[in-house]
Amino acid sequence: MSKKLLMLTLFGVSTVVFANETITIGASPVPQSEMLKFIKPLLAKQGYNLKIVEFSDYVTPNLALSQKQLDANFFQHQPYLAQYNHDHATNLVALTEVFIAPMGIYANKKSEKSFIQTKKISQIIKGSKIGVPNDPTNEGRALIILQANGLIKLKANVAYPTKKDILANPYQVQIKELDPAMLPRFLASGQLDLALINSNYALAANLNPSRDAVLLESKNSPFTNIVAVRPDELKQAKMQALAKVLTSAEMAGFIQKTYHGDIIPAF
Repeated sequence: MSKKLLMLTLFGVSTVVFANETITIGASPVPQSEMLKFIKPLLAKQGYNLKIVEFSDYVTPNLALSQKQLDANFFQHQPYLAQYNHDHATNLVALTEVFIAPMGIYANKKSEKSFIQTKKISQIIKGSKIGVPNDPTNEGRALIILQANGLIKLKANVAYPTKKDILANPYQVQIKELDPAMLPRFLASGQLDLALINSNYALAANLNPSRDAVLLESKNSPFTNIVAVRPDELKQAKMQALAKVLTSAEMAGFIQKTYHGDIIPAF
């Protein structure tokens, strides 16, 4: 082989190894985008440029992924993805599980002082307005938490109950189904007495789950946050690289150091 040909061959190999391939991923600002910003340098060392697109809602990221505007998204738990696929005839799949973020019950401090101090459901004021997320899986998740703490009783064997499935309401609470991103704002404005808020929206509103939540969902929750991709890209090298850094020892350390138990690694 001539020196010129050898140099071209080596140059070609070098181009493949160090090519900068972009992974475009949609994410909630907190905590998912924060985690992605942490791993961005780790992926860069492997030749991948991570482009993060932030979304404030729970619908657009899956739509954008289905339409190939994104390579992946990182904002939802597995039950939400399953329900979305069912409702929209899509087949998005989980690339990897990353963390668990317990849902919390947060109180309006002006109207529920005794409830906050005692953390006893028996102290709740009858007729209190309670906000829950209005998407099917998270509303069901919220109502199950309320049932587990004695506020309501639900029909049996309903995977994702709505307020229509409430059989008993001894405290006569008013369930308000609202956009999950708006719950912290409605609570702060006094329009709600209590709200069940996903941890990503709580953290974005400067609510600390372990400090500010009156009650937290069990840490054995099945609602593990995942990265979703299209099935034909599941085994691509760039996706496997993304999954590996998101479940690395470095990521576990970042989660533990940054969120102090409010977010729990799922790997």
